[in-house]
Amino acid sequence: MRAGAAAAAAAAGPGGARAALWLLLAVLAPARPHPQCLDFKPPFRPPRPLAFCGRYAAFGCCDPQRDGALLQRFYRLSARLDGPTYAACAGHLQDLLCQECSPYAAHLYDAEDPSTPVRTIPGLCPDYCVQVWQKCRSIFRYLSTDKELIALEHNVAKFCRYLSLEDADYCFPHLLANENLNQNLGFVTADAEGCLQLCLVEVANGLRNPVAMVHANDGTHRFFVAEQVGLVWTYLPDRSRLEKPFLNVSEAVLTSPWEGDERGFLGIVFHPKFKFNGKVYVYYSVEVRFEERIRISEFRISPDDMNTLDHGSERIILEVEEPASNHNGGELLFGDDGYLYIFTGDGGMAGDPFGTFGNAQNKSTLLGKVLRIDVNNNDRGPLYRIPPDNPFINDPKARPEVYAYGVRNMWRCSFDRGEPHTKEGKGRLFCGDVGQNKYEEIDIVEKGKNYGWRAREGFSCYDKKLCTNSSIDDVLPIYAYPHKMGKSVTGGYVYRGCESPNLNGLYIFGDFMSGRLMSLKEDHATGEWEYSEICMGTGQTCMFPGLINNYYQYIISFAEDEAGELYFMSTGIPSATAPAGVIYKVVDTSRRAPPGKCRVEPLPVKVKSKLIKFVPKEKLIVKTPTTTPPPTEAPPPTTSRTRAPPATPAPRPRPGGGARRGRRRKKKKPAGSPRDGAVRLAGERGRGRERDRGRVEVFADGEWGTVCDDGWGAAAAAVVCRQLGFTRAARASKKAEFGAGSRLPILLDDVRCSGRERGLLECAHAGLRTHDCSHEEDAGVVCSRRGEDDEEEEEGW
Repeated sequence: MRAGAAAAAAAAGPGGARAALWLLLAVLAPARPHPQCLDFKPPFRPPRPLAFCGRYAAFGCCDPQRDGALLQRFYRLSARLDGPTYAACAGHLQDLLCQECSPYAAHLYDAEDPSTPVRTIPGLCPDYCVQVWQKCRSIFRYLSTDKELIALEHNVAKFCRYLSLEDADYCFPHLLANENLNQNLGFVTADAEGCLQLCLVEVANGLRNPVAMVHANDGTHRFFVAEQVGLVWTYLPDRSRLEKPFLNVSEAVLTSPWEGDERGFLGIVFHPKFKFNGKVYVYYSVEVRFEERIRISEFRISPDDMNTLDHGSERIILEVEEPASNHNGGELLFGDDGYLYIFTGDGGMAGDPFGTFGNAQNKSTLLGKVLRIDVNNNDRGPLYRIPPDNPFINDPKARPEVYAYGVRNMWRCSFDRGEPHTKEGKGRLFCGDVGQNKYEEIDIVEKGKNYGWRAREGFSCYDKKLCTNSSIDDVLPIYAYPHKMGKSVTGGYVYRGCESPNLNGLYIFGDFMSGRLMSLKEDHATGEWEYSEICMGTGQTCMFPGLINNYYQYIISFAEDEAGELYFMSTGIPSATAPAGVIYKVVDTSRRAPPGKCRVEPLPVKVKSKLIKFVPKEKLIVKTPTTTPPPTEAPPPTTSRTRAPPATPAPRPRPGGGARRGRRRKKKKPAGSPRDGAVRLAGERGRGRERDRGRVEVFADGEWGTVCDDGWGAAAAAVVCRQLGFTRAARASKKAEFGAGSRLPILLDDVRCSGRERGLLECAHAGLRTHDCSHEEDAGVVCSRRGEDDEEEEEGW
């Protein structure tokens, strides 16, 4: 899965208490505008000019068809007016009719709440109402069927009071001159610091670490969701789920309930010609004779059920040995060239310690790479072939599958569909590459290029000797951010959907640990990428039917549906067995597409399994908290024009106390949370399915942390192994043998035990969080249940 997630997720606290993120409302700020149409949806830009209600031709709630219907009504009503009345009142009649086209039509007609009756006349400002009443009160008999209004026709005070609005800001015609309501109307809502405010639709829930959501591109508009445990589910366009899984390889998949375990079912992709050949490719972790591997397999659709794969059709396309349990990569994509792209991690541990320069820089290994292979027409002959234009096909020292190298652990990549009309940007390959100690990065991957790891992390030198080697010739990321903003990037997509046109061209991504949603926009004049954070909408921004403004913290993956709309998956408990995962659709309420433009007609699906109806569980959050976190500085954007790492302090909170991505709810200690002194093992696993060795992590003062190896010995190892239920400690481990827990705090140092203590906190130590060491000195253990007479050599397993 992602680099360091096992340690990092654990640092957020055991049990993974729900952390739904949300933005605090600005208590003292003026009310935010809330454009809304009579169909309870956002306004739009009409596809063609409006002949009648021209005031709203650029942005409003009428398409040409509705505008034409209003014009016909105007003709019918005007025919009932005598000459002088028509001359005096035709303009007012047009104005009143055209308020259905106003971007604030729902406010003008008191229709914000779908459960309340819509008024027949738009809300009028008192002075304007008096003016119309004096000259044209007779037109209201034809405009309205409201008997109560007509009964007040001869009492101007009561009549105009009846037509007034409780919120006077929205009355016609004053709202036309209201600067607060009309400034940046139709553009993505942003706060004073430029944080883009978006909303969400809950699409699926109850998932166990949903790592991928894909579509078949076959016209059915189904989507398929993969869980880390090895199950893939079929969802229909109405969001109902089939009870029978699309694929179940959970018996073969290697993973565990440990929070943040990076192994498991990691990727799935449909062949571009799936509609004709029925082929699907998957990426998952396996254990073969005590050796951990990543496996790329091919399956075919069942001949009896279009919603199930034939489990007996599996053909293993490729396997790669994993020397450690982390940095497993996991992405599979088909490019426009028809080839299969495979994204592998560098092999794990910390700092890519394999060989002279690490796996990522070694083109003779498949780890730390972007691979490209040809799986077309493979029913006979080899399972895959090498594309003839692969960059290292003629290099005897390189594997021919290598397409790009120097990557650490790219977690979630995507091809840009291109601008819908011009196709500009089509085929660009965006990836989020998870960092080591300091920086996360976004790359655009190109053929034959070196992306720098382990010489460089983001824009910063990691291996200084390797970094100064001019022969590296590495490509810099388009953006990098420091660990004060997040510690595990989740790559996303360039939005090219139909429903939220203002998002077109925006690359949206996130961070697994911090829960931030972020975006990049290319400046075509300079070639640089401009950074904007994404918040959940405040005030009335998300007050539309079915929308919410909060999500679970751990952002696992992003996805596109068949129509190009954008989704992301997150969970409150980063464990492969915890059913806390939710899928969200991203929505911009500042402007929608014109009615009917995005309509799709899914092809019929023959369903043989029971359907499970979708029941949403998340709610819109409107409560205003009263506490605010201390402010810190906001990071400047990082572009590919600067090689030096940016000086980027932590992000500044929003006005009213909300951090830019939305805030976590105050986390309560969950039921079943570990007690102080609890221990666990992380890093590489022992033989079989049981974790009998690893880096020691201890729970204290509400968080997990590591232990330095100063003073670490057999007695301390015995205390840990006994706590974990083993009979003895085979040996104590030092020097981060099982990987550095760099995403966790160091909690203990100079630990000296007698061996009789019940836990490490009872041993003598330098004091909680008091240390003089680094994570390169993280302590570990190898535990055993064998007796003294059966001791075997522990090295080499």
